[in-house]
Amino acid sequence: MTHHILVVEDETKLAQFIELELKYEGYEVSVASDGLAGLGAARESNPDLVILDWMLPGISGPEICRRLRSTGNQVPIILLTAKDEVSDRVSGLDAGADDYVVKPFSVEELLARVRAHLRRNQTEDPNILQFADLSLNHSTREVYRGQRLIELTVKEFDLLEYLLAHPRQVLTREQIL
Repeated sequence: MTHHILVVEDETKLAQFIELELKYEGYEVSVASDGLAGLGAARESNPDLVILDWMLPGISGPEICRRLRSTGNQVPIILLTAKDEVSDRVSGLDAGADDYVVKPFSVEELLARVRAHLRRNQTEDPNILQFADLSLNHSTREVYRGQRLIELTVKEFDLLEYLLAHPRQVLTREQIL
């Protein structure tokens, strides 16, 4: 299953950069460039995670957090901001954000935080291995890319299962065989 991430950021170049990095990691991404559009998208598209800028035209990031939380929406929210004071961090987290990342930031750290929040909100099935939108069910021997079933031979399935069990690792021929 592909995770859907909503990016609410008014700086166009930064929004495009974050979108590109997230898509490269295999996520489905929507972008909103102001607070009202972001709030509407968060309510309507039911994202798995929201990356939210603090200072937005229309409605601020913390206000979007408050409004979402007041309706019971528990989507993980990562607040992205240049505000680096402890009082700002406390204010953002108290408004309903789950995490707080200060600009400028490392994209590797942002991606790691995204993965961590998505992991926490996922019901773990030990029979299912996932990477981006690729899902392999060991017990049924089915593989899906998004919603599409992929037909594999026994050997292909076993090889893919091994590779998914060792994500982001370079494996030698001997390890695979």
